[in-house]
Amino acid sequence: MLTIDPQKVPVKKTYGLMTSAVGPRPIAFASTVNEKGEPNLAPFSFFNVFSANPPILVFSPLLRIADGSRKHTLENVENNKEVVINIVNYDMVQQMSLASTGYGDGVNEFKKAGFSMLDSEVVKPFRVKESPVQFECKVKEVKSLGKEGGAGNLIFCEVVRIHVGEDVLAEGEKIDQHKLDPVARMGGNLYSRANMGIFEIPKPQTTLGMGVDCIPKEIRISRVLTGNDLGKLGNVESLPSDQEVKDFLSKNKLVDYVKESSEEKIHAIAQEYLKKEEVMSAWKILLAKNK
Repeated sequence: MLTIDPQKVPVKKTYGLMTSAVGPRPIAFASTVNEKGEPNLAPFSFFNVFSANPPILVFSPLLRIADGSRKHTLENVENNKEVVINIVNYDMVQQMSLASTGYGDGVNEFKKAGFSMLDSEVVKPFRVKESPVQFECKVKEVKSLGKEGGAGNLIFCEVVRIHVGEDVLAEGEKIDQHKLDPVARMGGNLYSRANMGIFEIPKPQTTLGMGVDCIPKEIRISRVLTGNDLGKLGNVESLPSDQEVKDFLSKNKLVDYVKESSEEKIHAIAQEYLKKEEVMSAWKILLAKNK
C-alpha cells in the first residue's frame, strides 16, 4: 500500500487524497449576508447532520490552501450568526458550481449563478428558491481547527425552520429520495448523483439477523459469494424449513438441476437471487443440496 505521512507532503496532496477517498459528500449550499446586508452564496462539501434534538447541521469552510485567507461565508457567520443551508439536487448542480467561483466581497452569487432569492422567515440570509430543501439556521459556535491554509472551521448550525418543496414529498410528509435527486461531491471535478445509484438495505434493527457466524461453513467460505452476499444472508432471522425448500424446488422445477450441479453453480444461482433481493429464495437454493 501507498503510505503517506501528512506532515511530509504538501497540504494540497493531503486534501486531494482525503476528498477522493471520503465520498460522496453532501453539499451545504450556504447563504449568508455580510455586515452591509449583502448576500453571499457558496457550496461546501465538508458537511453533514450531527444531531436531531436539538437539530444541528455542521459544515466547514477551509482556510484557502494557497494563502490561508478566510472565505466570505466564514466571516459572515462569525459576524451575523445566521445561515441558510440549501440542499443541492441535480437540476441545479451546474449553477451551484458556478456560484463557487471566487467572486469579490459584495458580489451577489445569487445573480451570478442565476438563482432566485427567497426571504427567510426567521433569519436574514436568503433561501435559494430553486433548492428542494432549505434549512434556516442560527449559528451556535464556530470552532477553528488551525491557522494555516487548509485548516477547517466547524460551523455548528441549529435549524430553526425547515422548508421542503412539495414536489419532493411523499405521503406522511416524508421526503422521497428519488424525487429529491441530490448530488454529492467526490474528488477532483467528480460528483455523484444519488438518484442514479440509490439502493435499499433493510436496517438490522428491524429484524434480529442471525449473523454471518451462523451461516453454515460451506456457504460462509464460498469462493462465489461475496461479503455483501453473506451480509444479506446473515440478516434473516431464521432459515426456511425443509418443507419450504422442497416446495421451492418443486415449484421452480429445480430438483434435478440441484442434484446435478456443483456447489459453485448452486452458489452462483443463489447470488442471482440475492442481486434481485430475493434473500429467502437464495437460502432455499443454498440449502437444497442437502435435502
